[in-house]
Amino acid sequence: MSQAKKFASQADMEEKKVTFSQISEHAWAYTAEGDPNTGIVIGDDCVLVADTQATPAMAADVVRRIREVTDKPIRYVVLTHYHAVRVLGAAGYGAEHILASQDTRDLIVERGEEDKASEIGRFPRLFQNVETVPPGLTWPTMTFTGKMTLWLGKLEVQLIQLGRGHTKGDTVVWLPQERTLLSGDLVEFGATPYAGDAYFKDWPQTLDNIAALKPVALVPGRGAALTTPAEVAEGLTGTRNFISDVYASVQEGVKAGRDLNTVYKDTYAKLKPKYSQWVIFDHCMPFDVSRAYDEASGHADPRVWTAQRDIDMWKALEG
Repeated sequence: MSQAKKFASQADMEEKKVTFSQISEHAWAYTAEGDPNTGIVIGDDCVLVADTQATPAMAADVVRRIREVTDKPIRYVVLTHYHAVRVLGAAGYGAEHILASQDTRDLIVERGEEDKASEIGRFPRLFQNVETVPPGLTWPTMTFTGKMTLWLGKLEVQLIQLGRGHTKGDTVVWLPQERTLLSGDLVEFGATPYAGDAYFKDWPQTLDNIAALKPVALVPGRGAALTTPAEVAEGLTGTRNFISDVYASVQEGVKAGRDLNTVYKDTYAKLKPKYSQWVIFDHCMPFDVSRAYDEASGHADPRVWTAQRDIDMWKALEG
């Protein structure tokens, strides 16, 4: 395996420009040119943060931006799903409550330690000052199933499970009064969806369920904030098309009896013309095709990614 092929993400060391922008009366977006986003809701009496960044040191920059616009306490941190790059910065906010779906907590129990080691090894730049992460895992202090409503003063904030997609525990943060949504990695914009722990058959319907809310503004998991209904529709369509294209190609290969390596190369070649300009395309594709191959072969639930499985997969597909 050539040095250039040693995890596409390990060669990605370019710093990204951060944008902190208001997208509705109470919602803000912390975005960084395709790096993981954070959504912020500033209510009447407190602040909610959705997706924490990967380390407390990185969370400190989010807090600094929040403090430029409000001195209200950060009371809630929401984990839209369990991935380490989204949750390990939670300690940096000093929040009273860490909220997640029960499905997300179950995934932390089942595979949190393995995911932590796997993700830190895959993408070093996204774990700046990783030594600031406290020992152990990030645990929610409160869980829910289906839907939970918070009141930030008079501002209603709904945490909703609209279906499986990026993971089985995906949660969106919905502000019904201003039709603004924080999607986590269910929606990406100009960024390749990571689907290594996904449910390919379910994801398009979950995106349709988001569309049914008719959001006018949306903070995606990666990519620029979407601030018009047309941009929201573009984000939903792009994500849906990618997931559908990957799965259709892999299903075709599995039905024809082709092995994973052949299916990967065929799918990469098919999707490259349409999607290779999206950030982290080369990073995501081996993981995405591996999971799609499992699902198309009858493995309903994602297998656990470990640091060793990452290496074995990458050598098999990219070596």
